[in-house]
Amino acid sequence: MDAQLIAFTGVAAGMVALPGADFTVVVRNALASRTAGLASAVGVAGGLLVHTALAVAGLAAVLVTMPVLFRTVQLLGGAYVLYLGLSALYAMRRRARDGSGPPSGAPDGDPERPAPREFGRALRQGFLTNALNPKAPVLFLSLLPQFVPDGQPPLPRTLLLAALVVVLALIWFPAVALLVDRLGRWLRRPRTARAIEGGSGVALTGLGLALVTGPLLR
Repeated sequence: MDAQLIAFTGVAAGMVALPGADFTVVVRNALASRTAGLASAVGVAGGLLVHTALAVAGLAAVLVTMPVLFRTVQLLGGAYVLYLGLSALYAMRRRARDGSGPPSGAPDGDPERPAPREFGRALRQGFLTNALNPKAPVLFLSLLPQFVPDGQPPLPRTLLLAALVVVLALIWFPAVALLVDRLGRWLRRPRTARAIEGGSGVALTGLGLALVTGPLLR
């Protein structure tokens, strides 16, 4: 039994499940439709695939050792998360004014049939929210080597660990989307939907501001 692999699975599972911008985006899009939520979940996993691939290739080390490049990624990520947060707050205000119900993501209010454009937007939001996370390169670059046993070739092992992270994301985030959809009738009530959208907007706006105005993450 590979004790290090088991330990890494526990650490990675906790890391993936930790609430953050990814979680918020998946929940918000899952309120629009089941498929939009699943699209966001797959997008988040795609962003993790980028980060783990960079860490395995060693490119993350370049990013971490170049403050200007790192700060650029940090600002881009923060600006995008801030944009999502402000968009959510604007949508909540518009729905409160109009008295409308669930977030618009499906034609005729059908949560099972989102418009193709909405599907692509949800997928893109999930991917960019994760791919532009400036903390991920540092996290994976510092985490993966800790679980490579002495005397074992690092490349196959880190590839396995990276694949495991992506698989965990493909389990967790779709599960979140499906749970939100399962509770959809209650969550899509006008007052509840607006409250959730407002909460997600505040959370994303706060995260975005912290990234844009905060000190360089090291």
